[in-house]
Amino acid sequence: MLKEKLGFIGGGKMGEALCKGFINAKLSDVDHIMISDVVVERCKILSKEIGVKTTQNNKDVTAFADVIVLAVKPQIMNDVLSHLKKDITNRHLVVSIAAGIPIRFIESRLQPDIRIIRVMPNTPCLIAASATAFSLGKCATEADGRLVFSLFNAVGRVFQLDEKYLDAVTGLSGSGPAYVYMFIEALSDGGVKMGLPRDVATALAAQTVLGAAKMVLETGQHPSQLKDAVTSPGGTTIEGISKLEDGGLRSTIITAVEAATLKSKKLGELL
Repeated sequence: MLKEKLGFIGGGKMGEALCKGFINAKLSDVDHIMISDVVVERCKILSKEIGVKTTQNNKDVTAFADVIVLAVKPQIMNDVLSHLKKDITNRHLVVSIAAGIPIRFIESRLQPDIRIIRVMPNTPCLIAASATAFSLGKCATEADGRLVFSLFNAVGRVFQLDEKYLDAVTGLSGSGPAYVYMFIEALSDGGVKMGLPRDVATALAAQTVLGAAKMVLETGQHPSQLKDAVTSPGGTTIEGISKLEDGGLRSTIITAVEAATLKSKKLGELL
């Protein structure tokens, strides 16, 4: 268990998922976590469901925590940082999970020499299945990097990358769960169309995606090799794949990742 106290500024879905993930992984406990949110009802929900300390005042978090997780919407980051400039000091490690916000922007809004790490996780951290990438700011130390790696490695897979790649990570794995949920829903719809009960179709679709993903990760084989292993000449699978190709599945997914990546970049450029 980490000795550092964790503070979340922003109690939205991502902040909540990370908080629960860290607790479930036994990296921290409820007494070592505080979450701030401007909405009173949201604070009540988080306090009741998770048991952590909550507050409507971000300054309470900076006074409490050693590691501050910035989990606010990109559009309000400037206001949040301006309000906390005097309260965030070099005793803090600042971890930003805001999409599209470059490290240089955060550095420019805080005091000199603040240690900053930019992280892009995704919501499956709630079940210890997150895909996360992070980049160190100029003042962040190797020890800071190890700490962040430990946090996010406990809730999934982690990659340390140059910051120039993080917008693409946002477009792929940050937004990716939504794409996969749509695919699962579509698979389920196909099963229902062919007569399967909805609950069975959804369970089969979700388990199929889970199993296929584990095959990629655990065998180390390229997805095309695994696809070919399922695709018998003249069989059912190639018939289905042909329809997916007719519908432009590959190009549509590629375009979705590209669009989300460009949106992440635009968020940073608008600041």
